[in-house]
Amino acid sequence: MRKRAFLSLGLVFLVILSGTVGYSIIEGWTLFDSLYMTVITLSTIGYQEVRPLSYTGRAFTIILVFVGVGAVAYGINNGIRIVFEGELQKAFGRRRLEKRLKSIKDHFIVCGYGRMGKIICHELKAKNVPFVVVEKELPELDADEETVFVYGDATKDEILRQAGIEKAKGLISVLSTDAQNLYVVLSARELNPSLFIVARAGEEGSGQKLLRAGADRVVSPYHIGGLRIAHTVLKPAVVDFLEFATKSGNLELQMEEVPVEEGSAIAGKTIHEAGVGRELGVIVVAIKRKDGDMKFNPVHNTRINAGDTLIAIGEIERLKSLETLARGRQSSP
Repeated sequence: MRKRAFLSLGLVFLVILSGTVGYSIIEGWTLFDSLYMTVITLSTIGYQEVRPLSYTGRAFTIILVFVGVGAVAYGINNGIRIVFEGELQKAFGRRRLEKRLKSIKDHFIVCGYGRMGKIICHELKAKNVPFVVVEKELPELDADEETVFVYGDATKDEILRQAGIEKAKGLISVLSTDAQNLYVVLSARELNPSLFIVARAGEEGSGQKLLRAGADRVVSPYHIGGLRIAHTVLKPAVVDFLEFATKSGNLELQMEEVPVEEGSAIAGKTIHEAGVGRELGVIVVAIKRKDGDMKFNPVHNTRINAGDTLIAIGEIERLKSLETLARGRQSSP
């Protein structure tokens, strides 16, 4: 587009310059009179000549009309295409996208913007987690949608690089087939060995293949959906509580995971000494140890160690207070 725009402007400028110089030399006019004659000739306005033309001047005018009008028409046509076909907007959009992709880091890459991908993006956005979506086709978006999209095949390395996979914190692959998700996991693990990868598995047995390919977690929507339906029938109160505690935007109660950093105010203390329940009013339902061991329903004298992750339930503001205490001194604002 840029080359075509410069070519159009260059042709128009060259024709105007040639006409101005030509009339000045042939007829001996001033530069302004020559420029005026060139402009009214190329624009086909049809005003009379500035001065009577000589035989040579008329022949030059004929050549200028045939050559110059074609060049001007070409420039106008390109200008219309740039403005009305959206090429200018696309160019600015690509430039904005490139700038945002250069600045973004420690983000998640969501491969696939189908029904599941939209829900994932909604939750990430609600938690202010930066993410980039890789989608093959242009989806329908709201006018104020600010999500960063990279359009292309997520199974290709160059598309993942465009999404900033080298700087990414994690990748979520929810493409339509297990084969596509497998390709994405293989490519992502090779491009960024430290990446946290979550993949969707549709068919039975695909989960193990995805794990062997390099996925850290594999989620089977059909399996989870079946269990949820069964639990809704068998344990409706439990399901209602979990939905209430994990629903995004719920101001009354939330379930969060809180990592405990080195040098934090609660590292090395028991739950009672840290005042988690007594002072903050937060309930710790489980502690995930640094080695991956999960301790459910910890008692008041259970010790909190640096590197642990607390799974806690409470009001949003109280959970934020717990997150502040769990931060290391070097991370404190």
